[in-house]
Amino acid sequence: LTKSTGSNAPSLRGNLRRISSTASRRLATVDDSNTDPRLKEPRFEDNTDVVIVGGGPSGLAAAIRLKQLANKEGKEIRVVVVDKGGEIGAHILSGAVIETRSLDELIPNWKDLGAPLLQPALKDRMVFLTKSLSFPLPHPPAVNNKGNYIVSLSNVVKWLGEQAAEVGVEVYPGFAASEVLYNEDGSVAGIATNDVGLDKNFQPKDNFERGMEFKARVTLFAEGCHGSLTKTLINKFNLREGRDPQTYGIGIKE
Repeated sequence: LTKSTGSNAPSLRGNLRRISSTASRRLATVDDSNTDPRLKEPRFEDNTDVVIVGGGPSGLAAAIRLKQLANKEGKEIRVVVVDKGGEIGAHILSGAVIETRSLDELIPNWKDLGAPLLQPALKDRMVFLTKSLSFPLPHPPAVNNKGNYIVSLSNVVKWLGEQAAEVGVEVYPGFAASEVLYNEDGSVAGIATNDVGLDKNFQPKDNFERGMEFKARVTLFAEGCHGSLTKTLINKFNLREGRDPQTYGIGIKE
């Protein structure tokens, strides 16, 4: 979580104006170093309370929880989620086994709401593999999947996007955050979405349209593993200093 300043999305390339109730904001200043005049066009700027980069499980869960807390206290808070996928769930690795404790806390009636958790995990096996044989091993309790569900995570995320919209989150797929915006004091001010209609040399084509700036009081980066904007923040604020390196694991399924 990084703090910034601001508060209400006009037209993200036209179609946002139709689904957002806010009016267009002032035009943001831009870098005029490129000679093509269209790249000197100002970007629309919009103010919100929270902007979340990434419409995956963590980004959507955070958005839903923020709106739940605000609604419970009778407060108005505007939460915007932008995601690069053409639709929510499009960039999610599909197969997963889900333990539902977090979902139980976030949306207790998820079964009644039709969450796509349909196949419980029925059996676990642990084996040692050789070149031609497998030997059964005692199953460690820590990796017991009893009570968990085998799911398409992409479908679960699509459903989370619907739940986010139900509680008043503004979810905008198809808009990749391409730049972190900063205040004069160096704190994060928000994000800018990418320009569209560029050729392979990043020069504007006939369908070129500028991106848009979202200024927010709080900007939350939920880009997932090796998020491009997150990496710039890690470098700028030395967030890896004194920390263990990030680790990765490979999951294999038949």
